[in-house]
Amino acid sequence: MAELISIIVATYNRPDALDAVLRGLSRQGDRGFEIVVADDGSGPATRQVAESWETRAGVPVRHVWHEDRGFRLAEIRNRAIAASRGEVCVFLDGDSIPRPGFVAAHRRLAEPGWFVAGNRVLLSQGLTERVLREGATPELWRLGDWIAARRAGDVNRLGPVLTLPLGPLRRLRARAWEGARGGNLAIRRADLLRVDGFDAEFSGWGLEDSDVIVRLLRSGTRRKDGRFATGVVHLWHPEHDRARFAGNRARLDEVIRAGRVRALRGISALEETGAPAQDAAPRRAG
Repeated sequence: MAELISIIVATYNRPDALDAVLRGLSRQGDRGFEIVVADDGSGPATRQVAESWETRAGVPVRHVWHEDRGFRLAEIRNRAIAASRGEVCVFLDGDSIPRPGFVAAHRRLAEPGWFVAGNRVLLSQGLTERVLREGATPELWRLGDWIAARRAGDVNRLGPVLTLPLGPLRRLRARAWEGARGGNLAIRRADLLRVDGFDAEFSGWGLEDSDVIVRLLRSGTRRKDGRFATGVVHLWHPEHDRARFAGNRARLDEVIRAGRVRALRGISALEETGAPAQDAAPRRAG
């Protein structure tokens, strides 16, 4: 029997983008997956979008929420991992639309002892508006459409939408953490639990994904390149607040120096504090 894959979609107060991402997931050819929406404290509109897909997605959809106390992406991802059931967890940003072969490609590349780092094509602000306001579906485009968009300046590159059989070339950066991002990242559950998931000591934008990758590599898990197979369509957004980036960089440097494998405040911390693994967003009047 094929392994169950858990697609963990991180989101915060961007329900229109989340709707487009869940639309993309509903169009997957491989149906052996579940969706867990990891909601970092959004208002009720996000919950409503997630619930609206429960009967339309064709796969199980779960909404995991905690209250809004700032940017706590590492912690909400840990809550989503705890609520998920798949042998493989694929982390996807709530503004990154998967193309129809996304789940199948991650399944092909999944292998014990390896995580898969994918990539993305960035859309312009104008094209993003057409996706969110007019229902444009670039995840279904053919290569000619992408070439036209590139000529028009609406996408930053074409590589992520191409499919190539890289074979052994996918293992060339087996021990490198640089360049891998949490917005398109597949990690086996056993490997995640070995390092205790993401570290909630990282708060504010940036480097919580680099931290878990560094610790995975130190634990013996290796990196496989998902380029030319798993590329996603990333919607434009203003730059994140980087006020805490320097502090997160210092934390990452300490992890690299100290040789730690397990998170200081990971999945097990949720259990130790008695925090529920799955917090359904409260229903509010109106």
